Amino acid sequence: MPILGSFAAGSKGGYGKGGAAKYEIQYLVVGGGGGGGAGGGGGAGGFRTSEDSSVLELAAGDYTITVGSGSGPVPANDSSPRGGDSVFDTITSTGGGGSGYGAPERDGGSGGVPNGSGNTPPFSPSQGNNGGGPGIGSGGGGASTAGTPQTNPAGFPGGPGRPSTLSGSDVTYAGGGGGGGYIPSPGGGSGGAGGGGNGGPRYSAGGAGENGKGGGGGGMGFDGNPANGIGGSGIVIVKAPSDSTLSVTPGSNTTGTHPDGSKLATFTVSGTLTVE
Repeated sequence: MPILGSFAAGSKGGYGKGGAAKYEIQYLVVGGGGGGGAGGGGGAGGFRTSEDSSVLELAAGDYTITVGSGSGPVPANDSSPRGGDSVFDTITSTGGGGSGYGAPERDGGSGGVPNGSGNTPPFSPSQGNNGGGPGIGSGGGGASTAGTPQTNPAGFPGGPGRPSTLSGSDVTYAGGGGGGGYIPSPGGGSGGAGGGGNGGPRYSAGGAGENGKGGGGGGMGFDGNPANGIGGSGIVIVKAPSDSTLSVTPGSNTTGTHPDGSKLATFTVSGTLTVE
């Protein structure tokens, strides 16, 4: 319900002296996933939710929403940069770190590999976890745990993501990309639950991270110049009280109603949220 001011009770549209109503807003903000590389899987996009911290108090009005894109390989380089940040009001979820030797941005909400650090710069609460380590074929970090370090020529799994029920369904987001393999069998590492792309077995391309979940891209299999997996785009979900009205632009974003009667807005591309 609206948070009312001290002058007098009012309706959904405002209260006392022309001030706008304020609403308690819950949110899920996931950054874009980092792309895979020759060094292993890309890191998942940063994961932030009001389920971990306090809600936002927002006045009726328009709010710009940024949905981070997943990163792709650097031309003529076996690496990928960091994914794009997702932003809602004061909440920013950092894109996942890219992977590959020579990767320009290995750190992020969750780290790519090799040596990619999650939660960098330090965030409180944490947005993600480290990549699996320096070994070629290690998995990228996910929102729940770090990627698995490489200990033999196979690719290793990306770190799993985290579940959220903010949308009304139990959905897992922000899984790290799997590492690429040196050998055909068992081959590449699996992507972390929550949209992480699978690592490619030898001579094969890495799988893409899932769009709308911020999954890290899978690392390329070695030899034969295969491609790295592209990171998945992020998402922003906003939940507002039942007596509010939410509208979104562009039309590819959606509004709906939570099973508890609250209003929902889901952004899979950047746009504008109007709260009334």
